[in-house]
Amino acid sequence: MWLVVWQVRAQLPDVQARSTEAFDQFQVWLHEGPLSLSDTQIADYVQQGLDFLTEQTQALWTGALAIGTTVGHVATGALLSLFILICLLADGAGIWRWTVKIFPRKARPAVDGAARNGWTTIVNYARTQLFVATIDAIGIGLGAFLLQVPLALPVAVLVFLGSFIPIVGAVVTGAVAVFLALVYNGPWIALWMLVVVLAVQQIEGHILQPIMMGSAVKVHPLAVVLVVAGGAMIAGIPGALFAVPLAAFVNVAAVTISSGSWRTGAGPSGDLIWSTVPRERRRRNR
Repeated sequence: MWLVVWQVRAQLPDVQARSTEAFDQFQVWLHEGPLSLSDTQIADYVQQGLDFLTEQTQALWTGALAIGTTVGHVATGALLSLFILICLLADGAGIWRWTVKIFPRKARPAVDGAARNGWTTIVNYARTQLFVATIDAIGIGLGAFLLQVPLALPVAVLVFLGSFIPIVGAVVTGAVAVFLALVYNGPWIALWMLVVVLAVQQIEGHILQPIMMGSAVKVHPLAVVLVVAGGAMIAGIPGALFAVPLAAFVNVAAVTISSGSWRTGAGPSGDLIWSTVPRERRRRNR
C-alpha cells in the first residue's frame, strides 16, 4: 500500500498533464479529422450533455443517496466480518463442533466429513487462485513497467485483486493499463499493452486454469463460467467472487456423501485428508 500511494503521488500530476494534452489533441482531431466539427457544433453537443444531466438531477441525487447507503452497508459488513473472523480464529473448532450438533446424531459423521472435504477444497482453491492472481499481476505489471506506462505498480495491484473474479476479472482490470497507455503513451504503446494483457490471459486460460484450478476445485470449466455468470446476476461482484468456491464446496461435499468416503476419512479422490474416524475402525476398514 505504501508503494502504491507513493507511486500515485509521484506520477499523478504527470498523468493529469498528459490527460489534458490528450484531450486537447482529441479536440484538434474533432476539428481537423474526418468529422470536421466546428466550435459551435462541439459547444452544442456539450450543452446537450449538460442539459441531459440537468434533467436527470433527481435520478443522480437518488443515486448519490443510494451510494451513501451502500457505503454504510459496506462499513457495517466490514466490521461484522472482522468480528466473525476474530471469533473463528479464536475458537473455530468449537464453533464447528457446536454446528455439527444441530444435525441428527446419525448424520453428524457424514456432515462433518463432507464439510471437512469441502473446506479442504476451498483452501486449495484459495491457494491456487492466489498463485494465478500473482502471475497475472506480475505479467501485466511488468509489461506496463517495461512499456513505461504510468502507475504500473497500482495497475499490478488492481490486476491482482481483480484476478480473484474468474474469467473476466483480470481482463477488466488489465483494460485500465491499456487505457493509461493510450492516454499517456499513445496508440502504439497501448496496442502493445493490449498484447501483453491478452498474452497473460492466454497463459492463464490455457495453462494455469485448466491444470491447476481444475485439480484444486474439481469443477468443470463450463460450470465455472455458468456459476460466475449466475453469481454476478444474483449478487453482482461479490456473487461472482464467491460463486466458484461455493460451487466447489457443494460439489465436493455432495460427492463425499454420495460415495460414502466420509466413513473412512477419504476425500472424493481417495486421499485421506481428514481423520475423525477412530484408528481401530480405519484399520478394520482397510
